[in-house]
Parts: sequence; C-alpha cells; structure tokens
Amino acid sequence: MKDPHVLFADYAAQEGLKMTPQRRHILDVFLLQEGHVTSEELYERVKKSYKTIGQATVYRTLKLLSGSGVAKEVDFGDGVTRYERHLDEGHHDHLICERCGANVEVLDETIEKLQEEVAARHGFTLTRHKMYLYGVCPACRGGR
Repeated sequence: MKDPHVLFADYAAQEGLKMTPQRRHILDVFLLQEGHVTSEELYERVKKSYKTIGQATVYRTLKLLSGSGVAKEVDFGDGVTRYERHLDEGHHDHLICERCGANVEVLDETIEKLQEEVAARHGFTLTRHKMYLYGVCPACRGGR
C-alpha cells in the first residue's frame, strides 16, 4: 500500500485541498493510535502538541482521512463514530459488549471464507463488508 502521507496528500489534492501543517500533524498523531479513536479523543491528543488546532479541524480531517482510505469509520451501535487505521492490516470483524461497550477485533479466516461463499451463492462478488457481533462480555457476566 502507498505511504499514508502520499495517499492522504493525493486525496486532499483531488478534493481541491492543500496538505496543511495542521492536517499533516493530525495525520501523524492518528497514525500513532492503536485501536479505535473518536474525534474528541484524537483532538485531546493532537492539542497536546499543537495547541492552536481546533476540534472542527480534527473532525474534518478525520472525515478526509476516511475518504482517502487511511482511516476507516467504525460504529459499535452506541451512537459514537470511531476511527481506526485502515492501512493494509487485513480485514477484521468486531465483537461488542452491549453492556460496557468493550470491543474485540476478530480475524477468522473461516468466517471470511463463509461470507465469500454466501455472496457467491447469490451471484455476488464481495468488494467490502462490515460485521459486528453483539453480546455480553465475560466481565459483565460476572466472569462466568
């Protein structure tokens, strides 16, 4: 995959936007994140080292990162949009606790193969998909 800085700069140019120092800084901070981050969480991390960046700039830049393919929006059904890096790290699905919101990333080749088989049975070729499995985690079940 292309360098995320190049990918993002190309996308910004395609959208008629410049690669500003603020956008570059937000990209750099985002690329350091593990797991899932909200725009508010990223804003808190960005402003520690770049005090003049506003929350709206972070939010708009995250939307651009998502449009460019550097980030992927994830929705765990709690009304909060989160973002994760989307840089050739392989597809994964999510297990989400309906009580505490804990989430686990799951990569299971059997599930991936089954999804492709189901699509093929119906004449589809998969181009992308999202799968969220909801339940109750062991901690919320009292460790049982």
